[in-house]
Amino acid sequence: MAQLTDDCFAFGGPLLSVEEAASLIAGRLPVLAGTETVPLIEADGRIAAADLPAGLDLPPFDNSAVDGYAVRFADLATGAETVLPVRGRLPAGTAPETAAVAGSAVRIFTGAAMPPGADTVFMQEDVRREGNAVVLPAGLKRGANRRLAGEDVGRGSIVIPSGRRLTPPDLALAAATGHARIAVRRRLRVAVFSTGDELAEPGAALRPGAIHDSNRVLLVALLRRLGAEVSDLGILPDDPAGLPERLMAAAGGHDLIVTSGGVSTGEEDHVKAAVEAVGRLVFWRLAIKPGRPVAMGLIGDTAFVGLPGNPVAVYVTLLFVVRPLLARLGGAVLDAPPSEPARAAFGYAKKAGRREYVRVSLRRGADGGVEAVKFPRDGAGILSSLTGSDGLAELPEAVTKVEEGDRIAVFRHPLLW
Repeated sequence: MAQLTDDCFAFGGPLLSVEEAASLIAGRLPVLAGTETVPLIEADGRIAAADLPAGLDLPPFDNSAVDGYAVRFADLATGAETVLPVRGRLPAGTAPETAAVAGSAVRIFTGAAMPPGADTVFMQEDVRREGNAVVLPAGLKRGANRRLAGEDVGRGSIVIPSGRRLTPPDLALAAATGHARIAVRRRLRVAVFSTGDELAEPGAALRPGAIHDSNRVLLVALLRRLGAEVSDLGILPDDPAGLPERLMAAAGGHDLIVTSGGVSTGEEDHVKAAVEAVGRLVFWRLAIKPGRPVAMGLIGDTAFVGLPGNPVAVYVTLLFVVRPLLARLGGAVLDAPPSEPARAAFGYAKKAGRREYVRVSLRRGADGGVEAVKFPRDGAGILSSLTGSDGLAELPEAVTKVEEGDRIAVFRHPLLW
């Protein structure tokens, strides 16, 4: 397995933009995930480990696109009906026994192989059957309703590129072009902790001053949707003596450790010191709101990412920082996230030089255009702002003010792309 080097995360410098962060990750980190071959039926959501060429033409032979009658175009009258005797019948799944006979038609069904010599198919709805003959209207073009061998995919062409996250249509195409199995990247093993003495397990009785741990639930669910094999390792207490050992134990069996909380500069934020005791930590601050404090580093050969403690900041930083990291370590090609344009139905002021993600709901305006309505509260701890909104409006670094009617870009939840 490839190993991370000590300077993988040594980005340094001023606050990074989201694009700079993704570019540095792609440029400095090796692919860690090995490969395995799995049946197509088990490959949904996995990452293709190599280019997959078509094993045959698709379709593999000329065939009919409709139920009807196959003919030779040369036998058709010009500008008038043509009457031809019907000789032969070809259902799908049978091979033509003989070539098309000049001056005759063959009854054919959708998907059936074209008889040699026939090049055009009339739909059964467009013809009249008179005994053992068929009356064909004028005006049909040569080659109508015929699918040519290889017109969809040619043998040897790449049907799935390396690094693609596989979807059901990808798997169907692989099957149609002759494959039963596919080489994929091993799932990344990710350990998830939450940190803080104030945290209690979901459903547990709350002692005074405690809150239920929602970040870990959020992280585990998102990471699994991103294809990782996740180990839920519970809550790390604010114990500076015990944290290093817990982190080292997690590093032994995982490619990545993700924590939330405890990486800021407060007196009770002990994760920074714990990581530095057993590895190397480079604070990597992003010019992003919510979520500026993000810690990245190494514990042995295992990558470490410490996310903020507020749940909305966890959501944003996982999607814009951890997602590119997972893609790189897992051998996936990271496509630009899709956004949709909307018209701001709110006013907003922000600092220059920082990208902000504002929670919004989408609605139709009086003119039929899409409008973005800002969630009424901004705090990074307002978890209901994620369930009560449709997505995040992205306000770039150069923007300092948004006025009603301005065009903005919106990323819809869940932002997994």
